[in-house]
Amino acid sequence: MMKQLFSTSPQKRTVFFILIDICIFFVSLYLAYQLRFNFDVWPEHRIGFWNIVWIFIAIKIAMFYIFKIYFITWRYFVLRDVQKIFIALIISYIIFVLYLIFLHSGVFPRSAIIIDFLLSFIFIVGIRFAKRAYQELSKSDSLNPTVIIGANQKAMSVISSARDGEINFFPVAIVDENRSMISSYMSDLKVHTCDKLEYLIDKYHINSAIITKEYTSDNLDRLFEKLNTLGVTNIKLSKLLGSKNEKLRDISIEDLLARHPKDLDEKAIGNLIKDKVVMITGAGGSIGSEITRQCAKHGAQQLLLLDHSEYNLYSLSESLLFENQVTLMQSVVDRKLLEKVFKKYKPQIVIHAAAYKHVPLCEENIEGAILNNIIGTKNCIDLSIQYGISKFVLISTDKAVRPTNVMGATKRVSELYAQNVEAKETLITGVRFGNVLGSSGSVIPKFKKQIENSKPLTITDPEITRYFMLIPEACQLVLQAAAIAENGELFILDMGEPVKIVDLAKKMLKIYDKQDLKIIFTGLRKGEKLYEELLIDENDKDTRYDSIFIASKTNYDIKTLNSDIEMLIRTPDQVSKLKEIVPEFKHNI
Repeated sequence: MMKQLFSTSPQKRTVFFILIDICIFFVSLYLAYQLRFNFDVWPEHRIGFWNIVWIFIAIKIAMFYIFKIYFITWRYFVLRDVQKIFIALIISYIIFVLYLIFLHSGVFPRSAIIIDFLLSFIFIVGIRFAKRAYQELSKSDSLNPTVIIGANQKAMSVISSARDGEINFFPVAIVDENRSMISSYMSDLKVHTCDKLEYLIDKYHINSAIITKEYTSDNLDRLFEKLNTLGVTNIKLSKLLGSKNEKLRDISIEDLLARHPKDLDEKAIGNLIKDKVVMITGAGGSIGSEITRQCAKHGAQQLLLLDHSEYNLYSLSESLLFENQVTLMQSVVDRKLLEKVFKKYKPQIVIHAAAYKHVPLCEENIEGAILNNIIGTKNCIDLSIQYGISKFVLISTDKAVRPTNVMGATKRVSELYAQNVEAKETLITGVRFGNVLGSSGSVIPKFKKQIENSKPLTITDPEITRYFMLIPEACQLVLQAAAIAENGELFILDMGEPVKIVDLAKKMLKIYDKQDLKIIFTGLRKGEKLYEELLIDENDKDTRYDSIFIASKTNYDIKTLNSDIEMLIRTPDQVSKLKEIVPEFKHNI
């Protein structure tokens, strides 16, 4: 019955509050009389009470209605609304006093006005806060006891959202490393040191955590492991939207592995891209699509989006929302069709991301991998030189270093061509990096799908490791490296420490709270190696950015290389010819 009373419609709520306020105003004035006369009201004042009580109530109700007090939702009742009630009451008493002076002829104890004001204010505000308290207490039984990690504005927003019923969490404590915040209170919640995390989790039976503080991926990983050890598996990250709105999302493996470069130079990227006609090959892929977005963000004049996949190109063009974009559904292998693009649109910068990257598929389709990765790259470079493109950027891979598979070998040949071709007026540069988190065909989406389907996670070898970087950050560094290129350098992105795939799989099982799923080792696939490398030797050079290095150049006579590539296309034993061009290629079959 009580719940039905408090679960009212806006109209019922207004009527309910008006009736409640009538009762409150009546009782408060009655008590004011009693207190004024020490509970022995004189007869003439009893008559005066009945003469003015209904007029006084009518004035107060009218003022509350004018100030829209009755349109306030109970659960959103805050200090600002208390101020509105206070002002409405003050105006009501001013009007009432004027009525007593000019229109009322009977007796009225003036001191009762002050007593009535205090009682009315206390009762009116009290019942509204009592309602909000009732809602929060009754709601807390069905919500998740939650610790907030980080005493900041985001924490205040989370608390507000929780109390307003916008998120299904019930904050019971806050922890922070900032000593200046310890023992202070935020919305009635005490801020504790992180050392008390275990104590708080045990005391309040906490099963959820909302992280409002910014952490490096390493520190976030340590915090994640600590919370998991203490039995807290429902972990959210907060993102503040506007002044109050709070968006919560699950912690992800990308959050724990992300490496945020501290030397990101967006000004340099802007100087490279702004007001330029930029062509991106492989624009619909994971890397190409993000590079496209970065170019749009940094003010490209026109974007030429080239990809042979109809679906990828369509998805990109629909999501990009860039006014001056041209979609080109074609392959980089078709030189004649590609040349028409250069003639018609006259790109100033070409970023070549088109490539076959999946190792096992390239092993099964060697001729296709060579055509796409080598001939396609050669076509793009040759046409860029022929049409005087100012800068050509080759996207390469760590698998080109001492390759053990066809894909890596083809990318190494592309690097050799980019380093040794007669570039004339075109500045040709390459950027080499490892795996990007969440790219199509990578291990993380595969693990996610297996976990969602409650299937065992399959890993080729318990010792296999890979480098990882977030797609946006990798693409930003690619453009940043291209911006500082001067003499056809091959740049290498600092990918941090390699990650064991089995550790990554275990971490993902914890994130999804699916530790019961098994991990199965299937054995290395054709062309796959245990460890990836980013450098051929140790003779790399520093740049002005800590996240970007320059690999030493490998000289290869360009006439010989062109002849070798022609023979590679014609020969039936293409793997042997690849080994001849790339002596460090040790085919792992």
